[in-house]
Amino acid sequence: MPGNDDPSGATGPSGTTGASGATGPSGATGASVEAGSDGPGGAHDGRTGPDVSTAPAHRKAPPPPAPPPPAASRQRRAQPPPGLLTRLRPPGPPPITAATLCSALAAGLLSALLLGDGLGLNLLFVAVAAALAAYFAARAAGRRLRPWTVVWAVGGLALLAVPALRDAGWPSFLALVSALALGSLALHGSRGWPGVLFGSWGLCASVSRGVRWGWRGVRDRADDSRGRVRTAARTTGVAVVLLVVFGALFASADPAFADLLSGLTPDLSIGDSPWRAVLFVLGLFGALAAAHTAAAPVRWDGITVRPGPARKRAEWAVPLIVLDLLFALFVGFQLVVLLGGYDKVLEETGLTRSAYARQGFWQLLWATVLTLVVIALARRWAPRGGRHDRTLVRSVLGVLCVLTLVVVASALRRMDLYVAAFGLTRLRISVAAVELWLGVVLVLILVAGVFGARLLPRAVAVSAAACVFAFGLVSPDGLIAEQNVHRYQERKAIDIDYLRELSADAVPALDTLPEPLRSCALERIQRNLATSDAPWYATSWGEARARDILAANPAEPHGTECYSLGRSVDEQADDRGIHEEGGYPREGHGSEDPSAPY
Repeated sequence: MPGNDDPSGATGPSGTTGASGATGPSGATGASVEAGSDGPGGAHDGRTGPDVSTAPAHRKAPPPPAPPPPAASRQRRAQPPPGLLTRLRPPGPPPITAATLCSALAAGLLSALLLGDGLGLNLLFVAVAAALAAYFAARAAGRRLRPWTVVWAVGGLALLAVPALRDAGWPSFLALVSALALGSLALHGSRGWPGVLFGSWGLCASVSRGVRWGWRGVRDRADDSRGRVRTAARTTGVAVVLLVVFGALFASADPAFADLLSGLTPDLSIGDSPWRAVLFVLGLFGALAAAHTAAAPVRWDGITVRPGPARKRAEWAVPLIVLDLLFALFVGFQLVVLLGGYDKVLEETGLTRSAYARQGFWQLLWATVLTLVVIALARRWAPRGGRHDRTLVRSVLGVLCVLTLVVVASALRRMDLYVAAFGLTRLRISVAAVELWLGVVLVLILVAGVFGARLLPRAVAVSAAACVFAFGLVSPDGLIAEQNVHRYQERKAIDIDYLRELSADAVPALDTLPEPLRSCALERIQRNLATSDAPWYATSWGEARARDILAANPAEPHGTECYSLGRSVDEQADDRGIHEEGGYPREGHGSEDPSAPY
């Protein structure tokens, strides 16, 4: 190339070589390969081959193969695309702080010391320690405390008060699941449907990351401050020795003080050490996962749920209008029933009131659920041409929501009829509560259609948590016992065999029954309480109240006499010859027919 006179043969900008004879990219050797570079007289100047610019086409060398891509480029192309959580999660949290580590360690220790004896206030203690770890981690990461975060955090802690209030396990389980969901919302700060529906999965995915994050923090601090770690260990050891020695002396000096210490301190034994070790690991790992999520949350709001392709007005509206007409026809008939037209309906169908109620409740419940699905799909494919389309969508879906609310009222009315005939059970009160919550969701959808749907996901989450909290506060077992005792006072049959299976929350209502019904209903609960020695932090308020009632007036054993009193409502009605007619399957409390829907 002109201007490339370096005699050493260094490569120039074009990649050719100098007089040293090094081979260039074109495959020719010599000082230059360009046309007109022969020098005076056209001499080759030491080149070993003909000029490639003047050689015939059949003698030209083929172009060299393209060089292989670098190894780094091949590795980049071979790597799979990042996963969903990787794309939604920030790069990583800052190093874990000492406050976060101490709070997580406190959550693990509280889990090991307190949770092994049962559930009560101890669960709230562990949750507060884990919440403090998350708060310190979020503050170190620069996250600000927002109003909705406070709402989710306070709501989750309030739900954990249900196990401290109620002895029944099933409302406590619902409260625990709801508290976990609210806690994930507080940590992630989600506003849309993806965060509401999948936020708890992001919390579970942070367990391994949180453990590694915490271990790095412990290792770094141990390397930098070995002297302080040894000092803290010596201080803790001396304090524990002093507490044990002087606590044992004071306990042996005063039996009352010994009872106080035994009630305040956990009962530690070698036999349950493996179980307490598992609880320590669960508490520590859970707190670290919450702290890591608070410092580096999954941004679920980064998932964009795009609406489906808009349909034409007629294509979209005609099926929904037909559905509205069907709902209107059914609702018109139900209004007659709700206003008291049962006699004519039952006369035409030949059914009793309880059989009529039982045949329709589950169908109406599923109709409510499917209506919510239809509304969601219709909103996705709704026409979006302008103001007239928005008016059409709001009118058609609004009418459907209003008519579905009447269906909800009809389902609840049918359940009320069935409870009046056969009494209240756990399954019946549960499905009635679900139907009531679905009605609340429909009202929220109506409000969102008027004021906008921006707050609808969070409003639905708040309504679900509020319903679970209210369900725990009303004490379902206590309400079941109270309703069945009230029916007995109205000279209706009572199923003692079912009522004795309830928890200690039912004791105040069952205590009002006359003997021997009272003792037959309470003897099993009294026996369970006598065999339980849970400390104060694992004892619910309902259990403590039941203990006080039974201590003042214990249940007396009645032997086989309770057997005749424990039969189902229908069996007792058959013996008295007052069973309702209508040919439906017999339905009791404790011995329900397997074919019965509830």
